[in-house]
Amino acid sequence: MPDKKETADKAAATKGNDAKAAPRGVQIVWDDSEMQTLFANVVNASSTVEEFTLFFGTNQSWNLAAGDDIHVKLQQRVVLSPHAAKRLSVLLDSVLREYEKRFGKLDAEGRLAQPSAAIADS
Repeated sequence: MPDKKETADKAAATKGNDAKAAPRGVQIVWDDSEMQTLFANVVNASSTVEEFTLFFGTNQSWNLAAGDDIHVKLQQRVVLSPHAAKRLSVLLDSVLREYEKRFGKLDAEGRLAQPSAAIADS
């Protein structure tokens, strides 16, 4: 039975460009022991020449009447280097393309624009 290192070596060798992210034989170990989960239904972003800032929050305006303000409680801010922001962009693009293949196209508001065949047939 192959050990974890050997399995990681084989996986890295088969991933093409991903193999460049970590040298052969190096494993990435994800430590989630202190991870926290945050729900956000609102996100915004800004940038400077040196950093990208992502703001995550929750829309607190459930029963809006005409003329009411929309209240968004900002809960987290994530600051990224430009290179990390680019990698995040590429990663999100890939994950979204896979999501839309399985569940249908999303519009900008996050609703399904057209159901996929798998959802329509069920």
